[in-house]
Amino acid sequence: MRIVVQRVRRASVVVGGEVAGRIGQGLLLLVGVETGDGREQAERAAARFATLRVFEDEQGHMNRGLDEVGGEILVVSQFTLAGSIRRGRRPDFIGAARPEDAEPIVDALVAALRAHGVKVATGVFRAEMQVELVNDGPVTFVWEDGAVPGTACRPYGMIPGLGPVEAAAGAWCRGRPGRGAVGRRRLGGGGRWR
Repeated sequence: MRIVVQRVRRASVVVGGEVAGRIGQGLLLLVGVETGDGREQAERAAARFATLRVFEDEQGHMNRGLDEVGGEILVVSQFTLAGSIRRGRRPDFIGAARPEDAEPIVDALVAALRAHGVKVATGVFRAEMQVELVNDGPVTFVWEDGAVPGTACRPYGMIPGLGPVEAAAGAWCRGRPGRGAVGRRRLGGGGRWR
């Protein structure tokens, strides 16, 4: 799961000319669900963002959370975050979860945030959306939480320490060779292969 987090003064998402979701001060989460992601990633993300201290106190330090500033969260699904532009002239979305797999995970993230007491607005899944925001700072973070080991492929470059065999193949799989991936892993720092 890859999430772009922006601290905003306000943000809204429009679908078909109508406002689908709007918040005042808070966080805008652009959420990309990747192949192999599950509810565990959604729950970890919700726990992180519900308690994240990125709002300034009187001294100008990032020391306040959403609850202290009366902030809200706008969640917008964005499958292009799981895409890659490393090779070729067009993006590939091999790493993106299928819509029928991604939607329940985005819904789980929203539900988990609400369970933490956060006021949440959302976009519309699989809709063409226009997102408007006023980034406060600007403050922007990228949060990544890979899939559970043994379940998913990741594009080359997302896993540190890959060797030339994976680089040549262009992808790396944990326990699931296929689609241009190599079914071996580097072991330790000695450069041995399994």
